[in-house]
Amino acid sequence: MNRHSWKSYFLISLCLNSTPIFALEIDKLDLPEMGDSAGMLISPDEEKKLGEAFFRSLHTQIEINQDNEIQQYIQNIGEKLVAHSDTPSYPFHFFVVMDNNINAFAGPGGYIGVNSGLILMTEAESELASVMAHEIAHVTQRHLYRSYEASSRLSIPIAAATLGAILLGTQSAAAGQAAIMAIQAGSVQFQIDFTREHEAEADRVGMQTLSGSTYDPRSMPTFFERLQQSTRYSGQNVPEFLRTHPVTASRISDSRGRADNYPYKQYPDSLSYQLIKTKLQVLLANDNNEIRSILQARLTQGLPEQRTVAQYGLGLLALKTQNFSEAENIFQSLIKNHPEQTHYVTALARTALESSNYKLALARFQKLATQFPDNDANKLEYVNALLKSGEPLMAKNLLLSLSSKTQQLPIFPKLLAQVYGDLSQPAESHRYLADYYFAMGETRQAILQIRLAQQIHGINLQMMAILRDKLAFLISMDEQERRNP
Repeated sequence: MNRHSWKSYFLISLCLNSTPIFALEIDKLDLPEMGDSAGMLISPDEEKKLGEAFFRSLHTQIEINQDNEIQQYIQNIGEKLVAHSDTPSYPFHFFVVMDNNINAFAGPGGYIGVNSGLILMTEAESELASVMAHEIAHVTQRHLYRSYEASSRLSIPIAAATLGAILLGTQSAAAGQAAIMAIQAGSVQFQIDFTREHEAEADRVGMQTLSGSTYDPRSMPTFFERLQQSTRYSGQNVPEFLRTHPVTASRISDSRGRADNYPYKQYPDSLSYQLIKTKLQVLLANDNNEIRSILQARLTQGLPEQRTVAQYGLGLLALKTQNFSEAENIFQSLIKNHPEQTHYVTALARTALESSNYKLALARFQKLATQFPDNDANKLEYVNALLKSGEPLMAKNLLLSLSSKTQQLPIFPKLLAQVYGDLSQPAESHRYLADYYFAMGETRQAILQIRLAQQIHGINLQMMAILRDKLAFLISMDEQERRNP
């Protein structure tokens, strides 16, 4: 069987065996990941391209977080774990999906997504790290490609349908159920049995990574137990296929037994973990009055640090509802007592920016850049302030100083396009806007931007060549996408 003929079907990843939850109601269970025994199935370059295509496709299907602080936090945890994994040099990419369903998944090329619902369900930072360590293990043990290799024993239509059903099931339980019903039951069971072995291996390898990264290994069975408790409320609404992948008692027992082999010690949560959870609660809240009541109640509960976090949440809520004077007062108070906490200082600067006080915002972000020179999340906020303050050249220089990892994010070409627009270089602006649209999975919009750039009078030969090559690439990608939707 020609391996290249398969690649059009190969665009989905593994999902953690877990339970989605919203307002304490369980709607469905997520599917497990799919996952080359000898590593010969796909070259590193092909794997990189496949991962990039996977990530682009996700932007058209789900809401991926665009908040710089949240992105930096999840990437930092991921990199800390990867440093203690089997492949510390592997180029992983971590991101948050803004969805209340409890889910996490690992895609080709090391793209690992964690749903905001899962982050909010965790009760300790080590629990979040345990899920991410599990997903990292799926990648380092090449489960995605080993499952792909195993599925090659099936016919192309059945394997393709199975992959498609898993993709549908991660987004819609009903759609996944309908798709699976159209596939031969024996073939589906073959795929299920294969992934069970991967889940056990990912638990074992993930726990080793967890321990080496100074997170609590016991957090893995603890989180599994909470997921198992959640499944009791699933009722008859869970599709039959998903019922074959519960967090079983034996899985919990196995992980608990392994965890007990590690010495016990305290693993305190970082303040960033608490702040990011609170930020997600505020961003995702549909009822601002309800979340305000919850945060106000926390002001009189728990430890001083927890009360401070609640105060931060109220500041974010004031900012969200454009009550800028209240936000200003809250963040000023927090900074008075915690002048070195970047989240508070950034929130104060953002308050000035969102209230259109650009001069004050610029002064605050300039101070931030001096105070936290290696913080890319702050630099991205500073770029926004510079652009709104009419300083595109400074914004450009700051953008180009960002780390290579940050420059791979879709926000980078978007901001660069705005920079060149403000610098009256429309061809460059359209060029980078095309890069942004392509990164977001909107290939035809990217093609339109290149065509617009080509119509601009006075562009030099070098730019014409760049645009011609980029257009040819985008048209080729668009044709591939239309052949294999």
